[in-house]
Amino acid sequence: MQDHATTPTATPDSARRVGIAAEFRSSPLGLLVQTSERPGVVAAETLLLPLLALLIGYVFSRSDPLWVHAEFPWSWFAPMIVALRYGPIAGLSAAGVLLLGWLGFNREDVSSFPQQYFLGGLIVVMIVGEISSLWRARIRRARTAQYYMDQRTEQLVRQHYLLRLSHDQLEQELIGRPVSMRDAISVLSGLSGAPGDAQSLLNLLAQFCQISAASLVAVHDDKLELQPIAQLGGVHEIRPEDPLLRQALEARVLTHVSQGLREAQQTRYLVVAPMLDLSGEIYGLLLVEEMPFFALKEETLQTINLLLGYYTDSVAANRLAQPLLQAYPQCPQPFASELQRMEHVNRNAGLSSLVVMLELSPQAVQSQMAQQLMRLERMLDRSWLIEGRSGKQWLAILMPLGTSATAEGYLSRIEVWLGQRGLESLGAAGIFPHTILLDRCSASSVLEQIDRMSHD
Repeated sequence: MQDHATTPTATPDSARRVGIAAEFRSSPLGLLVQTSERPGVVAAETLLLPLLALLIGYVFSRSDPLWVHAEFPWSWFAPMIVALRYGPIAGLSAAGVLLLGWLGFNREDVSSFPQQYFLGGLIVVMIVGEISSLWRARIRRARTAQYYMDQRTEQLVRQHYLLRLSHDQLEQELIGRPVSMRDAISVLSGLSGAPGDAQSLLNLLAQFCQISAASLVAVHDDKLELQPIAQLGGVHEIRPEDPLLRQALEARVLTHVSQGLREAQQTRYLVVAPMLDLSGEIYGLLLVEEMPFFALKEETLQTINLLLGYYTDSVAANRLAQPLLQAYPQCPQPFASELQRMEHVNRNAGLSSLVVMLELSPQAVQSQMAQQLMRLERMLDRSWLIEGRSGKQWLAILMPLGTSATAEGYLSRIEVWLGQRGLESLGAAGIFPHTILLDRCSASSVLEQIDRMSHD
């Protein structure tokens, strides 16, 4: 991947244009069009240029300093240059200096005043001044537009540069976390606590939470085993006297160095997370020694808690689901186990789940709608088909880590599927949905609601 942490540079075309403009400004013609906005400078040029023309005329033609009778009136160059630079008013003022100069040279006899000479000169100066004003206005508008476009271009370049950096960071994050939360839970659901499953859990944590070096240590009867059951990033000696480790073991909650631990400077670990089963017993500890600084945030810590809890729940699910199965023997074991896991996830990580209850009318039952709807389940969903009264059926679908929006999306997918079969809505197909949100309620209370709804 290319490193984009460099400042954007100008394009070759813009650099070439800048070079041409600089070369033109340094030429004599470029100096001619470089004007000043200060009134003192404008007044000085308006006065000095015609005086300079009078001086040159007096030096080279004392009998006719303004070249009134010459083949070309060279003295009018001064007012034309002033008009070209600053407009018609300044040009006429410079022409007034020439008029005063002629009066000064011919103060003894003003009867020979050259009317056509000055009239023609004034007309030329006014034309040059108007053209100058027109082009100065156009140049001013072009400069304003160019300034605005330069600002917009610079803003777009910065936004594009930031977008590239954001894209690179997102790409790196996706490379470090190539699986979704549901994919991770799907992998964990296949782990049963076998000897090699702890290493698989640690590898998944490293992939999902960007952990570089860590260990999994077993805990039996609140006593820490010094021999790790899984390691990542090399062999590390366990330090049971570490203050962060002791705090996590005593408090039975995830601890990390940014929590303001007094002895944080003496700890070797960044994160210590207990592996609690559904009964609250410690199964083990995750000791994280190395991970990127930007990864140490609330979302990552919550993910570590979730994955560790789901793994320990998978190991203890069969044993802990027995009370639910005894109370509701018709409930499938996968449904009860998953419901028990989701209760623990909600209690520890605050992530809700839900159960969608689909009431199937006798017409839908005859069409074997339940079997077809079960084919539309997601990978992590668990279903339970219940025989109701009066020929009805109830299909309970447990959606782990789902919200109300998940239920709406699932029902919309069913409606699209029904529309492809010529049915306009769920009601037309004899399907009536109900939702039970697993949020701060126990698994037994959810099963109680399911049993009550299906037998009403």
